[in-house]
Amino acid sequence: MLNFDYYNPTRIVFGKDSIARLDELVPADARVLVLYGGGSAERNGTLAEVEAALGARTVQRFGGIEPNPAYETLMGAVEQIRREKLDFLLAVGGGSVIDGTKFVAAAVNYAGEPWNILETGGKHVNQALPMGCVLTLPATGSEMNCFSVVTRKSLQAKLSFASPLVFPRFSVLDPVKTFTLPPRQIANGAVDAFVHVMEQYMTYPVNAPVQDRYAESLLQTLIEVGPQALATPEDYDVRANLMWTATQALNGLIGAGVPQDWATHMIGHEITALYGLDHAQTLAIVLPNLLQQRRDTKRAKLLQFAARVWDIHSGTEDERIDAAIAHTRAFFESVGVKTRLSDYGIGADAVDRIVAQLEAHGMKKLGEHRDIDLATSRRILEACV
Repeated sequence: MLNFDYYNPTRIVFGKDSIARLDELVPADARVLVLYGGGSAERNGTLAEVEAALGARTVQRFGGIEPNPAYETLMGAVEQIRREKLDFLLAVGGGSVIDGTKFVAAAVNYAGEPWNILETGGKHVNQALPMGCVLTLPATGSEMNCFSVVTRKSLQAKLSFASPLVFPRFSVLDPVKTFTLPPRQIANGAVDAFVHVMEQYMTYPVNAPVQDRYAESLLQTLIEVGPQALATPEDYDVRANLMWTATQALNGLIGAGVPQDWATHMIGHEITALYGLDHAQTLAIVLPNLLQQRRDTKRAKLLQFAARVWDIHSGTEDERIDAAIAHTRAFFESVGVKTRLSDYGIGADAVDRIVAQLEAHGMKKLGEHRDIDLATSRRILEACV
């Protein structure tokens, strides 16, 4: 097992009617900005419930944060906070809203051009406004980590940063808030969480059985509850397990002491930035083909994955690996997330553009061994078409 330093200060408040507890979670004298996405939080009454729980505090709203939150939009929130002297942020939504709120928290008092936060990966973030979350879409795990991904539309760039200063102080998780989500968002959430686990698990063995078994249990749970969440949208237990699994998939615990990959995400980010695909759609496209291309360096873990997650025990090693990858692709397809660029009307001419973006953003050496060069990324992308 590798050395690690695990830290996670986020308080989780889980369960039905837990939004009412905002009154005890948010400081009584806070001047709050509630950040949210489209109109669904307003239409379904979640915003009203949040504001009722906040009581007599000064509360303002900032809506319109997009999927793949845009730098241009988020800077509007930064300006509002500075102008109105607000001092506490509350993200109400899914991963995009939470990621965007983390960037806003870091940008408000940042010395210099805030885009530099993304360009440097958060290295120079020295302070951030306190923030909390009300999660309405289980997917990214952003409610319990210190990572954020932001898109700058004018540059067609999608970059990430991390800072312990943007861990949410708390996150409220009420599975009931997921009952009215469109099937596409539930499917995307299951795929997103699945690939988050894979990025930390599907590397090479380092004798970390706790992390491996924990990751495998999360994958098995997603395989089980993903289709159920689509079939029975108001089953509280199913939605509760999907929500908690997605949070556990990227709260840092299964990644502690093990090598991590993240090449699927880096390639997927460029597809989203150029073509606007949902984040989970890009992951479903890239992961099966990356596993095929990297089957030799990931052989031991692929065989373990085949046996423990998919119960594949017969056949040669290569046959078992092929079957495990095929099962993974079939799982994505079973929840309605397509796994080819051509499924989204994107042809082979996209490969050159995506590779050029990887090069421009310094993504020349990816993966757990830092040996996925641009030529390898090209081969992966060519297989994605």
